[in-house]
Amino acid sequence: MAPQQRLILASGSRYRHDLLARLKIPFEVMVSDTDETGKRGEGARELTERLAIAKAQAVRPKVPDALIIGSDQVAEYDGEIVGKPGGFDEAMRQLRRISGKTARLYTGLALLNARTGRIQSEVALFEVAFRKLGDEQIARYLQKERPYDCAGSVKSEGLGVALLERFQGDDPNTLIGLPLIRLVRMLEAEGLDVL
Repeated sequence: MAPQQRLILASGSRYRHDLLARLKIPFEVMVSDTDETGKRGEGARELTERLAIAKAQAVRPKVPDALIIGSDQVAEYDGEIVGKPGGFDEAMRQLRRISGKTARLYTGLALLNARTGRIQSEVALFEVAFRKLGDEQIARYLQKERPYDCAGSVKSEGLGVALLERFQGDDPNTLIGLPLIRLVRMLEAEGLDVL
């Protein structure tokens, strides 16, 4: 990577910001204004990959020499895409529905080299098995954690871990919203060695 090529995180998510900061490389944040509405017949995997790419492309005109990271995450319960709840009532509904079951979290990741136009993209899957939860437990969790900006109402890096029985995936950072293991490989393919 040429010295003047900046690294941009195209996301306003504080969770993604904190994860990327773990790599101890300089980066900037530019929030993309991307419509996150799914298309008819689009599955969770396709949706998250499309949105990750779209978020990176949305900020490209502002930083034509940068490496731009786009990411998106959705949960899938019983084959239905579940997004961020936005508030208590929807979060309560989501968690009642998944109680005692397994959810799938899809995290799309894209790295766009704005200089060359090259896009690398992947989708990471993480499966999360929930404990059987009562309404009082769910309500207390929601009142304490307020995970209304988290896909499927799960904030696993906080109190949300108490909702879970087990989880399975390649990279625990994926669960929070940014698959760092995959990102490191992508950055290296663009000439940026994190180490």
